[in-house]
Amino acid sequence: MADGAKRRYESPRRRAQADATKRDILAAAQRLFERQGYASTTMAAIAAEAGVALKTVYLAFETKAGVLRAVWNALLRGGDDRPVDEHAWYREVLDEPDPHRRLALNARNSAQGKLRVSAIAEVIREAAPSDEEIGELWGRIQAEYHANQRAVVERLHERGQLAPGIDVERAADILWTINHPNTWQLLVTERGWAPEEYERWAGDTARAQLLPPAGASRRTRRG
Repeated sequence: MADGAKRRYESPRRRAQADATKRDILAAAQRLFERQGYASTTMAAIAAEAGVALKTVYLAFETKAGVLRAVWNALLRGGDDRPVDEHAWYREVLDEPDPHRRLALNARNSAQGKLRVSAIAEVIREAAPSDEEIGELWGRIQAEYHANQRAVVERLHERGQLAPGIDVERAADILWTINHPNTWQLLVTERGWAPEEYERWAGDTARAQLLPPAGASRRTRRG
């Protein structure tokens, strides 16, 4: 070991304490971001809300944008750090053979996910034009969500279950729009729809837009 160097040791207890502190900071930041927006929330306010030193917040997340990004990731994955496409609830949609049930499951996931992330997604969307780092985050969120919805559409296409005259790209755009955070914001937050109403509408609209009429789809439902 070099002179002056110290062996780095991190006990499980210390790691658990650090993780708990990070969770406290993220919970505090979420409350502040959702209550007063990104621009009006300072790192000092986050530290005070979490009951920690300002230095602790900087050491854990470096920047305010880093805090917001971490809040988003924690809410999106529900505490599970695996990519979305590795989660059982998403794999269930892709593996479902019946196209009607596949789109119903996708609508269910959309509604349940929005209950977790819709408010912070709106914070990110509003901050994106004035903050380059947050703008990149918003762009990545939309691109990843489009890719996830496209994967659902590709399964329909592979089984010959898409309506005649609609290609994968257009179908992916439609499904992405139906399940986009902005659509939830308009219908649930602005117009007061219940989450269950949104889920029902999202499933019904996706089926009407993407699948053949009932009589024409009988052959492919067995696929």
